[in-house]
Parts: sequence; structure tokens; C-alpha cells
Amino acid sequence: MSIEKVKSYFKQFNMEDKIMEFPVSSATVTEAAKALNCQEAHIAKTMSFKLNEDAVLVVMAGDMRIDNHKFKEKFHKKATIS
Repeated sequence: MSIEKVKSYFKQFNMEDKIMEFPVSSATVTEAAKALNCQEAHIAKTMSFKLNEDAVLVVMAGDMRIDNHKFKEKFHKKATIS
């Protein structure tokens, strides 16, 4: 999705000015933390996992990892990145 489409979508909620663009990459947690001059723990990351025919999005702190045991307890399936 292009930044223009995101801005257009956010405009309906009067949030288009909330988008932050950087002169450096922010594609990874490490890069985003550097761009914002903060700790990786302060970056929210979203991971997508396949769950049968569906997807599950998990939002977590940038310095965290998926706990496979807890994932399997909750969803009754091993975590598989989609």
C-alpha cells in the first residue's frame, strides 16, 4: 500500500497528519528505534501468523519474541508466519 493510499484512508478520520515519514529507513524495529531515537521496546511491531485459512495479527513490543508455548496454548496450533 502506498503512503498516498494510507493518507487518503486516514483522512476520513482526520488523522492524515499523524503519519510520520523519515529520511532514513524505518522498516525494521532497529531502524525505527534509531529513526525515533528511542529504545526498541518502545516500538510496536505487528506479526502475522497463519491459522488454518485465517490470519492472526499479534502486536507486541519491538524487543519481544513470540512465546511458542503460549501461542499454541491459545490457538491450538504451532505459530507459522504467513
